[in-house]
Amino acid sequence: MLDEPRALSLDEYARLARERLGPSIWSFVEGGAGEEDTFGENTAAFRQYRLRPRVLAGVAEPELRTKILDRTWNAPLAVAPMAFQTLAHPAGELATVRGAGLAGVPVIVNTLSGCRFEDLAEAARSPLWLQLYCFRDRAVTRRLIARAEDAGFEAIVLTVDAPWLGRRLQNLREGLRLPPGVQPANLEPPSSGSEPSPGGGVLAEFDPSLDWRIIDWLRSVTRLPILLKGVMTGADGARAVEAGVSGVIVSNHNGGRLDGMRSALDALPEVAAAVAGRCPVLLDGGVRKGTDILVSLALGADAVLLGRPVLNGLAVAGEPGVAAVLDLTTDELADAMVLTGTPSVADADADLIRTGPPAPTGPPRGASHPPTTGLRREDLFAALTDPVMDTMNFLNEVTARYPDAISLAPGRPYDGFFDVEHIVDHLRRYIDHLAQEGFAQPRIRDALFQYGPSAGMIRGFIADALRRDEGIDVAPEAIVVTVGCQEAMFLTLRALFASPTDVLLVSTPSYVGITGAARLLGIEAIPIEEGPEGLSPLDLESAIAFQAARGRRVRAVYVIPDHCNPTGVTIPVEARRHLLDVAAREGVLLLEDSPYRLVSPGPRVPTLKSLDRHRTVIHLGSFSKTVLPGARVGFAVADQQVVDADGRTTPLADELAKIKSMVTVNTPALSQAVIAGALLAGTGGVAELNRDTSDHYDHAMRTTLRELERQFPPGRLDVTWNAPAGGFFLTFNVPFRADNAALTRSAERFGVIWTPMSYFYPDGGGERALRLSISYLSDEEITEGVARLARFVASEGN
Repeated sequence: MLDEPRALSLDEYARLARERLGPSIWSFVEGGAGEEDTFGENTAAFRQYRLRPRVLAGVAEPELRTKILDRTWNAPLAVAPMAFQTLAHPAGELATVRGAGLAGVPVIVNTLSGCRFEDLAEAARSPLWLQLYCFRDRAVTRRLIARAEDAGFEAIVLTVDAPWLGRRLQNLREGLRLPPGVQPANLEPPSSGSEPSPGGGVLAEFDPSLDWRIIDWLRSVTRLPILLKGVMTGADGARAVEAGVSGVIVSNHNGGRLDGMRSALDALPEVAAAVAGRCPVLLDGGVRKGTDILVSLALGADAVLLGRPVLNGLAVAGEPGVAAVLDLTTDELADAMVLTGTPSVADADADLIRTGPPAPTGPPRGASHPPTTGLRREDLFAALTDPVMDTMNFLNEVTARYPDAISLAPGRPYDGFFDVEHIVDHLRRYIDHLAQEGFAQPRIRDALFQYGPSAGMIRGFIADALRRDEGIDVAPEAIVVTVGCQEAMFLTLRALFASPTDVLLVSTPSYVGITGAARLLGIEAIPIEEGPEGLSPLDLESAIAFQAARGRRVRAVYVIPDHCNPTGVTIPVEARRHLLDVAAREGVLLLEDSPYRLVSPGPRVPTLKSLDRHRTVIHLGSFSKTVLPGARVGFAVADQQVVDADGRTTPLADELAKIKSMVTVNTPALSQAVIAGALLAGTGGVAELNRDTSDHYDHAMRTTLRELERQFPPGRLDVTWNAPAGGFFLTFNVPFRADNAALTRSAERFGVIWTPMSYFYPDGGGERALRLSISYLSDEEITEGVARLARFVASEGN
């Protein structure tokens, strides 16, 4: 036992605990908390936030007390439920409860506690809650609740995120048996017949098939308030409140079983916004120090649960160690509140924090850098290290390394329709048109050889084509001609996003070009996961409210409404109208990017821009898929009116042109001339030019779907895919991790290349899906490529 536990820091407690527990027990307690598991992700999530100091705030003694379920806590902090604490100290949970009582902090007692509920209640000086695993045998669950209620416990915490105890039991391979010598004290012995054995097989008795009816059942057997632990989405948070729970706990301790699952902290603001103050919201996951508590409060939590540091204190010094760790943590919280000028827990809000890269770890100001023959990566723009910047490079590298592989990856147009003579014909047609319009030869020469206006010289052609093909009726002055659609995205984002609190919502999975552009510009891109019919208006409305609760303003929403890249999904017309209603009501702009519409078969759903009555849509377009990818001509339709301080208005397109003049100066005149000549060949529109190409892509999609059905009959290999009505892409779901390593194996051993769907999730996700492209291959290549894909998928399952 230490003479003075308070003399240690929290880091020293962690170091000493590791030494005292030894490798085997430490490994069990730590649960394999590496960089890629749930625990590591939860702690890492806090590192993206920085607290903002405030001066002259007059805060000397902040108020840490908070009221949860009609009880006043000394701090917004409780001890998290942890099983098998006798592994850390002989007194186990009894020492934890006593130490927490000294600090005035509540304790959530685990179902598998090594100490009897009655003994813990007798020792407690602060509230006790029962963390409950629901057993298949409801009689077992009912008796546990009754004992806790009789002992004086004040709430039931139903845990739904860890019926397997998550990664913590990763080293218990033998029938999910408990460690030798560790016995749950509150489960009846096996002689009772139906009771689970406390020495082994307990975990197998947990009921993994719970649904929302369990809340009603619990309310029928106890008068205690019920909290739901394991909520990770706003939808579940709202439903929990509607089901009658008294609180929700954001927690993802079963995240190790779901690749790409986000951290608890990242889910917190969404859940808090959905709950909207109707019940307390607590966070469990990754909290290690007092500043983490303040960050959690700022993001919407009413309190947090502290687990691992408490266990460290227990291992090092028993009851005094627990009290010391809790006191140190609350002291850190108080210090952080003073430095940020936060008078009370209730005053913590999103203005306290900002997101950003980790604090620099290089030499102090004024210190000289070591000599180097090149540039240091840390001295370059931070976004260059973002994984999204390497996704396409890696794909191109794999393609070049295995030239004989069949590639189902690139979103390139089919080149069987390209003819070099077409370029000459288009150019001549445009020159003849200028002459017919009365242009003298010197003026024609200038139109082809000189730079030309930044906004573009073929805006009238594009306006006519949009009117003819899409029913989009805008003046040429509302259009800016760009170097591909990528520049249109870049210019639009740069013009719209002026404040650090402005955020971009991105329908996800999404084209990597928009997330890459946002990150290069330092714009926060927030994903909204799309459903089977694309971006949901209700999800959009919730996301806007959620960001407002964070102190953020949603400036724009990026969406590919037609045959989306990468999923192939198309948004129905009624949903489009509802999206427009939400955008108009909330003052949010929609960035519509639809490059695949005119190369897809059948009737087309109206564009968002053609339905737009309030100028809420900026339409981003390109001729790369429809006319000539090598020309690199795109455009932005930005007819929104910009009002200056004197009340004068100009089209937003003028502002984009200003930015363009400092980026690419102008779009190459020859490229514009070729596109204009092509439009003239199509009687002014693009659809006329693409009758044969849309038929080709329709045939390629149907061929791909037919081959998938042939190679993957029902019940074989556990794969699924969607069937888009057009576009270049479809989604193929697999039962294994489809990452860069798997892609390399696929190319090297089976000669087939695809795109990992995870590339299209800016915040993680899609690890078990591929994007397949149908656009570039012949029938024979599609047939062979899908056959190779089937062999690869079969090998991954072995």
